[in-house]
Amino acid sequence: MSAMRIFLTLILALTVPATAALSQATQPAPQPETASLTTPQQRLDALFLDLKKERDENKARELADRIRLEWQESGSATVNLLMQSADKAITDDKKPVALDILDQVIALAPNYVEGWNRRATLHFQMGNYRKSMSDINRVLAIEPRHFGAIAGMATMLEAAGKNELAMRAWQQFLDVYPSDRKAQEQFGELAEKLAGSRT
Repeated sequence: MSAMRIFLTLILALTVPATAALSQATQPAPQPETASLTTPQQRLDALFLDLKKERDENKARELADRIRLEWQESGSATVNLLMQSADKAITDDKKPVALDILDQVIALAPNYVEGWNRRATLHFQMGNYRKSMSDINRVLAIEPRHFGAIAGMATMLEAAGKNELAMRAWQQFLDVYPSDRKAQEQFGELAEKLAGSRT
């Protein structure tokens, strides 16, 4: 699949659900508005709503970390154990072993977003850019707001010389996570580069 087609898939899929629920983190005890936030999806939706509104960089980073924790929880002890094993294999520089383990994770839990995301990252580290982009596409099909995967896509598009697509990807990132300083800088640099190339 071409980078353009993958990116168009991202554009079409990337929507941020609106929800009026407040983040559980801001409430000392369950309130009527938050009492119903019992599922992982409801918690994520509330966290993403807060992340989109938060302008303080440090508070936004805390929200992003909480979102990452939600993504890491697979709901399966077996999958969680396999993910820990994959992490250890990566730390021990046994990337092919880690890749085999992540293949098992995806086979066991095809809708577990972090299995695909971790494998996309590993493929990138191994220089398998086409496979990494393919896995990123799967991540975004499951969770269009996955800012880590969007950043990975933007990085690879820029490395491939597709600066306009990369800039659009960073814009999508900022639509989800507006306070991220690095994304702001990347977007600004690409905008300047593209403006310069048109003059």
